[in-house]
Amino acid sequence: MREFLMMICPYAIWGIVAGEVVIAALLFSLSARKKSKVARWSGILTLGLILDAAIIGLGSILTPEALETVSPVRFIAHGLLIPLLFPIMGYSLNFKKFLMFIVWSFTLVLMVLGVLQAVKTPLVPETIANVTRMKAGEGTPKWAEAISRVLSFGTVIPMMIAGVIVWIKEKTPHLFLSGFFMFAFSALGPATGNTDLIFFISMFGEILMVLFLYLYARAKCRRMKI
Repeated sequence: MREFLMMICPYAIWGIVAGEVVIAALLFSLSARKKSKVARWSGILTLGLILDAAIIGLGSILTPEALETVSPVRFIAHGLLIPLLFPIMGYSLNFKKFLMFIVWSFTLVLMVLGVLQAVKTPLVPETIANVTRMKAGEGTPKWAEAISRVLSFGTVIPMMIAGVIVWIKEKTPHLFLSGFFMFAFSALGPATGNTDLIFFISMFGEILMVLFLYLYARAKCRRMKI
């Protein structure tokens, strides 16, 4: 399995980028036609994932100097946009205005912290499967590591919980599956002894996450007859 992943990595990354571009287009189309807030913010989140995957994909093309210049953008976009999962959950759960105000306030604080941890994280190059990427290096502040963990697992676990509630209320598993696949593929690397490939393996979770967000947003619009 490892050899297969190593072989397809540079090509599969661009396939994932292409797939996420299609999903983003579907989400923004749904948002424009149905005024779906879940679709709108999911589309914006997907743009961040596209940027993240594209910059990693460029690691097989760019010089180390060029990669060092563009890579901070990837970390900043991740810290800025991943917190959008919280308002997406709020709109999925049909929170009223006051609860959404609280959710958005928390999200904005987390966005600021996400950007700060990205800026304060020293980056070092790592090459694997013919792809060079920048990753967090030694000297990363403990608080930045904590924020990074919150952005990784502190978002998808609440998403699965929200997905179970939505599944019960709306009879659709899509939101739960969105969080589940992101969680599963993030854990798959370490579970199989391929921690160094987690950046690649988790991309499959990311594209499945936004695909099921699209399927959920579409189902929600149909259920509400928008």
